[in-house]
Amino acid sequence: MIPEQTNKQPKITLVGAGPGDAELITVKAIKALNIADVVLYDALVNEELLAYAPENAVKVYVGKRSGDHTHSQDTINKLLVDYAINYGHVVRLKGGDPFVFGRGFEELEYAAAHHIPASVIPGISSSIGVPELQHIPVTHRGLSESFWVVTGTTADGKISNDLYEAARTKATVVVLMGIHKLAEIAEIFKAEGKHNLPAAVIQNGSATNEKVAIGIIDNIVELVKEKNITSPALLVFGEVVSLHPQFQSTREFYDAIVSK
Repeated sequence: MIPEQTNKQPKITLVGAGPGDAELITVKAIKALNIADVVLYDALVNEELLAYAPENAVKVYVGKRSGDHTHSQDTINKLLVDYAINYGHVVRLKGGDPFVFGRGFEELEYAAAHHIPASVIPGISSSIGVPELQHIPVTHRGLSESFWVVTGTTADGKISNDLYEAARTKATVVVLMGIHKLAEIAEIFKAEGKHNLPAAVIQNGSATNEKVAIGIIDNIVELVKEKNITSPALLVFGEVVSLHPQFQSTREFYDAIVSK
């Protein structure tokens, strides 16, 4: 449905939708959706959230996930401005948090360049929220004093240099968009002598179809294959993963196999 053009003041609100569970969105985000004229939403957004927008609001799917780039970022930027000028309040609904590998600041800059008022409503980032829901804290006294959030794949398809740096530290390392590079990433940690470092891979975190693999660097690739885990998924490397309820039995099983 295409709304009639209005004389409303153009406005853009970048909204973080959280990691997947529709209940993990903020009250402020819901209020923004309530007064949206147009909603541009990503593939990782729970479509239940669209019900918070007015019935006559336009809902535009713009893709943006691994293997699904329905619209380029340049196209999305232009859509944001065009809809704002013609129809008023545009809510840009993005999975997780808009500024954590969400390219939200690029959209903010584009709006400013076209003199469109824009604001940001943070969301729960999957990098923290998804491990947390699995009882994996990204920091914990005695285990991890800091954490890195790193992209698994850069724009040119390579592994980020930051990942090599992160693997040398004792910090928790959370990798987004890295499931297809898992074997290569595991080798980076092995090169640092961290064969027994606890590791977790979580697909569709917080959603009803969530899958989880808990292991160590030496067996995490095998476990992910066994459980048929694929994108969207995040990777967690660090001693904090040992706090997961499944970890001890996983390590004992693997150690028993190795000792035979």
